Amino acid sequence: MFSDALMLLPKALGETVYMVAVSMIVASAIGIPLGVLLLATGKNQVLELGIANKTLSAIVNCVRSIPFIILMVAIIPFTRLIVGSSIGTTAAIVPLIIASIPLIARLVETSLREVPYGLIEAALSMGATPYQIIRRVLLPEAMPSIVAQLTTVIIVLIGESAMAGAVGGGGLGDLAIRYGYQRFNPEVMLATVIVLIVLVQVIQFLGNMLAKKLNKK
Repeated sequence: MFSDALMLLPKALGETVYMVAVSMIVASAIGIPLGVLLLATGKNQVLELGIANKTLSAIVNCVRSIPFIILMVAIIPFTRLIVGSSIGTTAAIVPLIIASIPLIARLVETSLREVPYGLIEAALSMGATPYQIIRRVLLPEAMPSIVAQLTTVIIVLIGESAMAGAVGGGGLGDLAIRYGYQRFNPEVMLATVIVLIVLVQVIQFLGNMLAKKLNKK
């Protein structure tokens, strides 16, 4: 039984990587611009819009406050509408994306706030538009921090994808639960934990290396 489970390990790892990669790409495509908007529309910022900023902030806070396991169950009808099923690896991607978007937005907003306001003032004094300030000042200056923050999100997604295995989401979490926990096989549990640890370490190393490379200071 242990050897059978080990044979499923590469497939489970592939499913986890698939879930995390697709979720990260889609969530970043939405979350990064949302994070920029959260900062840019804030008080005394380049696109100050008080009502819009408060509305966006409230929505982000509401979604972030929902535990992932509850969110996954709560949006089952929506998941079925999008992918046609609430079970499986592809179905698990939907709640992973929804859970990641507000997290990415807040982390990007935090990174952008670290950019010295003097740089923004200098750009404004030279007649730069809000779009130019965002594109040529805020994002380039904050990029090392943003990469480091996105690395953290990827690691969070790996943990959440393992949690998705509890409801038939596939991946390493599903393997650990079905072949390890339910069949009282601690060796399988240990093997999946080791793979997850190695995966996280590799992601963290690559993220740190890229952030360091982007940091021109």
